[in-house]
Amino acid sequence: MISNAVIDAMMNRKSIRKYTERVPTEEEILTVVRAGQQAPFAMQMGSLIIQRDPAENAFQAPIQFIVLCDIHRMERVMELRGWERKASNIHSLIFAVQDAAYMAQNMVTAAESLGMGSCFIGAAPYMSENIREHCNLPDHVFPLVILPMGFPAENPPVRPRYPMEFHLYEEKYPEMTDEMVKSAMKVMDRGYLEQDYYRNAGFMIPLKDRSRPEEYTFDNYSWTEHISRKMGQWGTDPEELLKQFKICELPLTEGEGE
Repeated sequence: MISNAVIDAMMNRKSIRKYTERVPTEEEILTVVRAGQQAPFAMQMGSLIIQRDPAENAFQAPIQFIVLCDIHRMERVMELRGWERKASNIHSLIFAVQDAAYMAQNMVTAAESLGMGSCFIGAAPYMSENIREHCNLPDHVFPLVILPMGFPAENPPVRPRYPMEFHLYEEKYPEMTDEMVKSAMKVMDRGYLEQDYYRNAGFMIPLKDRSRPEEYTFDNYSWTEHISRKMGQWGTDPEELLKQFKICELPLTEGEGE
């Protein structure tokens, strides 16, 4: 494939969980943030809070961003134009999530180009109440992701990805045959096992169903089993997440604003 500085930064990106004490300069920080601003957007409903206390930040990173779905700011613009938001919360959030996600990815790529690393923490939506209180978030602002960032004190390998034929489909979605799926699973699992990722990290999600025998050790536990346990055991109650939207005054039910 084609190689250049931008593509190389993207292809070599990995999650960093150990950082040096070196603090990014204000110029470096503003460069990353400005690159985030320049991402594609629907309504510019992404905003950021920066946190600078390593003792409080994830992985003791020198800086940390909280990436926000910011409907409140859009409402303030509308207010000064004499408009009131009639778009539903779910309609508004769909576009706010896109805006915030594109912005965050641009920031990560920019940081990589400056020699920095980062790690997406996707559990932020389940921490809404805490973040809302700590960061004084107004109504209609929802935390999408936490993004610690700094200069890496580790150099882990790039994690495997699905093979291209399992990712890019010509014209129509294909039939997911067992052979096709197993072939892709093998690529992912072999890659993680060769890196000894789960053993080194100590990650193995326990089985909740005691009647299901545990057949895995770190010798054969890999990505497809790990992600299957997440999707097969976690997030079963939609109220868990709906509650977080309500906390931010963004209920997704009928009569949402009443």
